[in-house]
Amino acid sequence: MMQQRTSPSEQQLDSFGLLLKQWRSQRGYSQLDLAITSQVSQRHISFLESGRAKPSREMVLQLAEVLEIPLRQQNLMLTAAGFAPIHAETDLSAPEMAAIRKALDFMLRQQEPYPAIVVDRYWNLLLTNNAATRLLTTFIAPEQLQTHFYRDGKVNLMRAMFHPQGLRPFVVNWEDFSGHLLQRLHREAIADGESEQSRALLDELMNYPGIAETWHQSDRTAQNTMLLTVHLKREKWELQFFSTIATLGTPYDITLQELRIECLFPANEATEQNWKQINLTSNNSSFFNG
Repeated sequence: MMQQRTSPSEQQLDSFGLLLKQWRSQRGYSQLDLAITSQVSQRHISFLESGRAKPSREMVLQLAEVLEIPLRQQNLMLTAAGFAPIHAETDLSAPEMAAIRKALDFMLRQQEPYPAIVVDRYWNLLLTNNAATRLLTTFIAPEQLQTHFYRDGKVNLMRAMFHPQGLRPFVVNWEDFSGHLLQRLHREAIADGESEQSRALLDELMNYPGIAETWHQSDRTAQNTMLLTVHLKREKWELQFFSTIATLGTPYDITLQELRIECLFPANEATEQNWKQINLTSNNSSFFNG
């Protein structure tokens, strides 16, 4: 059966070649490495990058798989090569996501009484359990969350962490923890092909007061503990949590590939006891779950 294909302009072909070259370089492949792994000739890789050869849709997807290119960026490569995108981006509230949403809600409930969140690729809060809302509102007033960090219908966790009126003043180990988060965001931006959204978020955070200095001064090698925790303190409440992060296996939808489920656990007995007291004195419920 003949493929349906749009007629790519010279600029589209050039942009595909540039995208391919950028991803190949980012993944540390030479043209020969990519050719061998993809089982195509080095000459063909060279011609694709220069625009002298037109890729088939199968070739675009084959190279994208070898280079481990995220689904969102695969769509961009397909478009650049003159093909329609094939990967859907389905809203989590859509009927076809019902089974996934049910599983996520189950995981959040099971994590009680400890905090758990679901975030997207750009650290926007999509779902939380009651414990996560309780943790946030122990340190940030709900109206502040809505005023300072609520954009496009979502609270951005990184803005809430780095903003001077967010969690930042209450993080005891701020230099270590913020340095870790900035490294993580930088790695994710690179893995994402340094998309406009990733770069914009990182640039915004770096422009907050004192963040650039923290980044340049942070020690990226020395760690005196087995596991980095976030150490929070406000008045009599002092908490230390470590986290686990989970993703969905083998997703073919952009939304699902970009979901992250993060669960927090007490790092010591004092946190366990303080958290029990906070739970006894608060009846906050989640306002993130729509």
